[in-house]
Amino acid sequence: MTRPRQLPIDEDRKIRARQIVRRLKKGYPVALCALDHRSPFELLAATILSAQCTDVRVNKVTPELFRLWPNPHMLSQATQTAVESVIHSTGFFRSKAANLIGMARSIVENHDGDIPQTLVELVKLPGVGRKTANVLLGTAFGITSGVVVDTHVKRISKFLGLTVSDNPEQIEQDLMITLPKKEWISFSHRLIHHGRKICIARRPQCGCCPLLTVCPRTGLSELRSE
Repeated sequence: MTRPRQLPIDEDRKIRARQIVRRLKKGYPVALCALDHRSPFELLAATILSAQCTDVRVNKVTPELFRLWPNPHMLSQATQTAVESVIHSTGFFRSKAANLIGMARSIVENHDGDIPQTLVELVKLPGVGRKTANVLLGTAFGITSGVVVDTHVKRISKFLGLTVSDNPEQIEQDLMITLPKKEWISFSHRLIHHGRKICIARRPQCGCCPLLTVCPRTGLSELRSE
């Protein structure tokens, strides 16, 4: 098996990463999660639904989901068919419904209905991987466990030269080495907002990008030649 490429520790890259962080803070001073939620349970469920789906679509579905099943106890008793009918538009609705119900049952049976607050416990829940766990820990509990790597973070981190890998776990490791730990949580939120507003897939708006002078635009020429 080919091991993911990892960037060596580089002080110049760390300095550039800090410049990127400062500019993202200025451009997006409020670093909020794009998934609507009112509790750790709601955020966990919404993040499970967000796989291969836009946050906008998830936010349209979750009000009804949480109206019907507002806590793990109630969701654990839901039928597969009922949950599928509510989340159908998010895609992969059968596996997502099974994961939501399984997640709720595991929380009720193994954690007395309380959402776990450790990475080790969270990734044992159905439908929860490292990315979902990092989202929950960082956003709901303020616990800095890692850097969330979604499609925007993966794509833009390569443009910025902060990673050379396509492997989300390796990208996370590169970012954790490069970024100050206190910025891990907010960096992802801001980069996601940046990816939706300016560094748009297939048509990045480089001319108005606040990161332009610190971005090597790694791989951008290949994107534009496709």
